[in-house]
Amino acid sequence: MSAHESMEHAEHAEHASGSNKKIALLIAVIALFLALSETLGKGAQTESISKNVEASNLWAFFQAKSIRRTVVQSVSEQAKLSLGVMGDDAAKAALQKQIDDWQKTAARYRSEPSTHEGSEELAERAKHAEEERDLATAKYHHFELASAAFQIGIVLASATIITGILALAWISGLLALAGIGMTALGIFVPHLLHLH
Repeated sequence: MSAHESMEHAEHAEHASGSNKKIALLIAVIALFLALSETLGKGAQTESISKNVEASNLWAFFQAKSIRRTVVQSVSEQAKLSLGVMGDDAAKAALQKQIDDWQKTAARYRSEPSTHEGSEELAERAKHAEEERDLATAKYHHFELASAAFQIGIVLASATIITGILALAWISGLLALAGIGMTALGIFVPHLLHLH
């Protein structure tokens, strides 16, 4: 091998080495964003599950309160019918007091602002938990798509090192940008795209 050929071979090896370092840096940066999107995705998924459980519990509590209120109202209405046929004034007064107590209890089951455990307040709390669940789910979908873009980008960048096809590195970079965009959407405007 002549000196000229040796120099060309060394220059080519040096160029390939520099190119591989750039690709390795690209892979490292994409891996960093992948870790971020995976962490955000796991957090959003956990919040979504938590808020779903909270909403389900609140709706179950709402149903229990509604059933109790219906039972108390029914008993109160039944007792009102008995008032007309009662002759004893003392028994009538006692029954009227009981009817009043039942009506107060039914009203408390419907709305109890002090504890936020009346059926109206429970319904509002459950709806709020559902909104938070839906927000977390929307974020999760964006982060999952971002993670997929980052993973494919890493694979393509790695393939660039093996094949030497620079177009794969460019596609990898574009996928990384798409992943960054999806992550940003997930953080700032998760309801912009409907990905369900």
